[in-house]
Amino acid sequence: MQRQKSILSFFQKSSPLNHGSFAGENNGDRQVPHFPEKHPNHNVTSFDRPTTHTAVDHEVRGTDTPPEKAPRQILPAKFSAKENNKGPSLFSSIMHKFVKVADSQKDGERNQSNGDFPEASSTSGLSNDHKILPRQEDASQNIKEDNNVKSHGKADQGSNIQFESDDDIPGPETPGMQPIAARVKRIHEDIPRTASLFESSKRLKVLQDPVDLNTNNKEASDMTSKFEWLDHSRIRDANRRRPDDPLYDKKTLYIPPEALRKMSASQKQYWSVKCQYMDVLLFFKVGKFYELYEVDAEIGHKELDWKMTLSGVGKCRQVGISESGIDDAIQKLVALGYKVGRIEQLETSEEARARGSGSVISRKLVHVVTPSTTVDGNIGPDAVHLLAIKEENKDLDNGSVVYGFAFVDCAALRIWVGSICDDASCSALGALLMQVSPREIIYENRGLSKEAQKALRKYSSTGSSMLQLTPLQSLTDFADASEVQNLVQLKGYFKGSNNLFNHVVDNVIHHENILCALGGLISHLSRLMLDDVLRNGEISPYQVYKGCLKLDGQTLINLEIFSNNADGGASGTLYKYLDNCVTSPGKRLLRNWICHPLKDVESINNRLNALDEFMAHPEIVAIVAQHLRKLPDLERLLGQVKATFQISALLVLPLFGKKVLKQRVKLFGSLVKGLRTGMNLLMLLQKERQIISSLMNVFKLPNLISSDGLNQFLSQFEAAIDSDFPNYQNHDVTDTDAETLSILIELFIEKASEWFKVVHAISCIDVLRSFAVTASFSCGTMSRPVIMSHSKNVTSSEATRGPILKLKGLWHPFAFGQNGGLPVPNDIVLGENTEGHHPHTLLLTGPNMGGKSTLLRATCLAVILAQLGCYVPCEMCVLSLVDIIFTRLGATDRIMTGESTFFIECTETASVLQNATQDSLVILDELGRGTSTFDGYAIAYAVFRHLIEKVNCRLLFATHYHPLTKEFASHPHVTLQHMACAFKSKSECNSKCNEELVFLYRLASGACPESYGLQVAVMAGIPEQVVNVASKAGQVMRRSIGESFRPSEQRSAFSTLHEDWLKALVAISRTEDCNVDEDAFDTFYCLWHELKAHIDHGAGKNKKCLP
Repeated sequence: MQRQKSILSFFQKSSPLNHGSFAGENNGDRQVPHFPEKHPNHNVTSFDRPTTHTAVDHEVRGTDTPPEKAPRQILPAKFSAKENNKGPSLFSSIMHKFVKVADSQKDGERNQSNGDFPEASSTSGLSNDHKILPRQEDASQNIKEDNNVKSHGKADQGSNIQFESDDDIPGPETPGMQPIAARVKRIHEDIPRTASLFESSKRLKVLQDPVDLNTNNKEASDMTSKFEWLDHSRIRDANRRRPDDPLYDKKTLYIPPEALRKMSASQKQYWSVKCQYMDVLLFFKVGKFYELYEVDAEIGHKELDWKMTLSGVGKCRQVGISESGIDDAIQKLVALGYKVGRIEQLETSEEARARGSGSVISRKLVHVVTPSTTVDGNIGPDAVHLLAIKEENKDLDNGSVVYGFAFVDCAALRIWVGSICDDASCSALGALLMQVSPREIIYENRGLSKEAQKALRKYSSTGSSMLQLTPLQSLTDFADASEVQNLVQLKGYFKGSNNLFNHVVDNVIHHENILCALGGLISHLSRLMLDDVLRNGEISPYQVYKGCLKLDGQTLINLEIFSNNADGGASGTLYKYLDNCVTSPGKRLLRNWICHPLKDVESINNRLNALDEFMAHPEIVAIVAQHLRKLPDLERLLGQVKATFQISALLVLPLFGKKVLKQRVKLFGSLVKGLRTGMNLLMLLQKERQIISSLMNVFKLPNLISSDGLNQFLSQFEAAIDSDFPNYQNHDVTDTDAETLSILIELFIEKASEWFKVVHAISCIDVLRSFAVTASFSCGTMSRPVIMSHSKNVTSSEATRGPILKLKGLWHPFAFGQNGGLPVPNDIVLGENTEGHHPHTLLLTGPNMGGKSTLLRATCLAVILAQLGCYVPCEMCVLSLVDIIFTRLGATDRIMTGESTFFIECTETASVLQNATQDSLVILDELGRGTSTFDGYAIAYAVFRHLIEKVNCRLLFATHYHPLTKEFASHPHVTLQHMACAFKSKSECNSKCNEELVFLYRLASGACPESYGLQVAVMAGIPEQVVNVASKAGQVMRRSIGESFRPSEQRSAFSTLHEDWLKALVAISRTEDCNVDEDAFDTFYCLWHELKAHIDHGAGKNKKCLP
């Protein structure tokens, strides 16, 4: 009782109404009510569909088990309310300290109630009725029919599985049937190597005989399973399907009835779970050790170098580790890509013996960790996502495909849902995969098209993260939309979200497809015992493209935004260039910003204004960095603390429960102390009025400094932590800690939405500070971009006739020039400007390795940086907003998917032609080189002409087809430029063979005479005699084909383009219809421009001839 008063004292306010509210209470008369129990609803069912399967229980089943026992009371029994219920409850008393003074009336009404604690959900992540994955009937039914063990206890004891042994084998029984002496001996032999492997602080120094070690290794290598139904030639899933069956379910296992009858009770405990989790490594708790058996033991022996042994009557292969090393072992196995579960003991051996001499310790599967759902350990700053996807292509025009998706970040307790409409190129699907960067993708087995499967393999190979593709059964794991909605309501999922589930789903298109994908995600998470994530998680809509500059998956790869094309690493990428963030949430927010550059002038300028303030006050930036370095990962801490709310089932497990409670104390204490550091930073910035006013245009902050603000609210939790958990990093738990922590967390998460806003604000500050550092310490000139709306030009005084992009002194931000210096700056001008007309298309030529691709990439990166609200690497940047960036760069093929280089070129080009608009920026590099010269030139010609005459977008087109420069030299929408080069002599002899090609990397006017491929071949090391033969062959080809290979500077007076214009003009003159389409007006404009150019050129010559 004195402990409760100490907690409540830290939540008292200085208000006269609240002061002394406990002063007059007598401990003897005070009545503290208990938390009323909420019995599990056994009528709750999973998807109501006729099926031959039953739901998989979370508990270990060897026999039919009684219902789940009633949830553990958070308050001890001595705090139960008396019959009269006159005194206020503990919870209501604490809440009284948090309400506003103006709310005294409501507070009085609460004190007049019966005093009971508000009914809390007793549902836990371990409850039997939370399982939506159907269990395969054959294996489970066999276990029920053939298991002759009997359960003890009353029905309300729930999932505690209790067995009587039907064998006469003395001693404790494990799935390995291993005597105590043999297991202890094995552990003593294995512990030293295990401790060394994980660098444990407790290392046993045991002498090992090298001869015996070699003998043991030889035995382990010769071991084979004694269970015939595990042999690859005989193994079947729960429906008795063989692995060569298309519907084979590798997650389940069929165990013959005769094999079950021969098993002991503890063996049935293990195999009843393992037959439903064949894709998970299951650690089985035996005393103070965790053991792996059979196929799992093989993996433990292979990956962790644990010694495998055969012992006991069953001769079961097994490896094991002590309690002290289990966490490190699980982390290492998860890092290697394995899914790992733990079957824990629900009682001590003494409690088991008290039930009878033949009883076996009750056990339960309580924990499954996967690479895509891990929250503990060193998982790094990057978000860890699990993605579920559902494809639908029925009743859609133009071959479009709809993908519904749902993905989760378990560490941050966030769930997103959405849909995309895509074409055969799967560019939108690629954008989703690049943005989310999932660790695991679950999809409907045989439910994805070949194109989608190719996209998964293509975009999964980028980056350094390891991706798992997990097909699920269509009928059992991906339910109908109506069934998913019913399930969400019945299970109470997403009740802890600030966004209403129905509101989120109803406001997105293709919501039925989204619900199917969400059903697959729910099914998977429920199987992993992660119902707490579904109940308390924050669900939000996710839009891949809406309201932002569109960057499809191929563009993100071509521009090396997140991974380079050399080794897939982060070096040499835009993300690495901008990443000066200090906090992990800041790094994740930076990635999100890069995936979604802004498309609103006001929002871009708001970021730029905040950036200017930081750059004008470097001393403030230094102080901000000092505070940020002290912060933990607040986003994940807040998510994990929120996930623990009302989840108390794990705390009742012996030993394991204390470990869980200790971890929760550490999480909550770290969160409170970290938020204090972040709050101090925000309070400091609020003193700088000019800075905070610009920052408040980027993000919104809740009330911080008033009497009922978050600062005062947080101070009360700090005091409670200092009093009850002063050593929260390594707290020694007591019996009352669970009660205290539960009350604190429940009060704390009442303002969860405000805490998330605070964390988001701190992350925004971190990203903007990173932008300031990048701009301030850049090796070249950086400038603030001038962003124009679509209807205004630079002076904002007259309307523009088209988009504009003007870059002066542009250099690639993370490419190095010669000798590691700064890249050569160049000027790019596309579109209308104040000086009058300027072409919106650049036809770029130049030698191989001359810097064409670097210039194209630098232009795209400048646009992305500008619309991110960041400074641009140039002297001046003026642009109107870009809606989409398309890139066709490089030459790649995908042999494994049967796609040639030219096919990939055409696929990417098709996406450009179908989706580009006038406001787009299109980059095409060497289109048509993957096929014959004539076919390639024809396609390049047609695509180029379509883009400049039909789409009218900003276009940079690099090519080695020099006839294009002759055809389009007179086009008013095209300007010709090339990357300059020069020759220098290798020796005193000035012959052609002794000249070396020098790249100047400078953009020059006009077309390049040739591509100098032979000179580049010499530089690459091709033998001189081969190059000489190639030179002679080239001369013969020029003579045979004729003047098509004439230097493009000597352009003909009449090209095929002129001929097309005149034919169009004659056709228009012969028509009787007065209506003239846009193509005709374009033809008139081109002819007018050509005539004007000739007249101006002739007038210039006449002026020179005058005396």
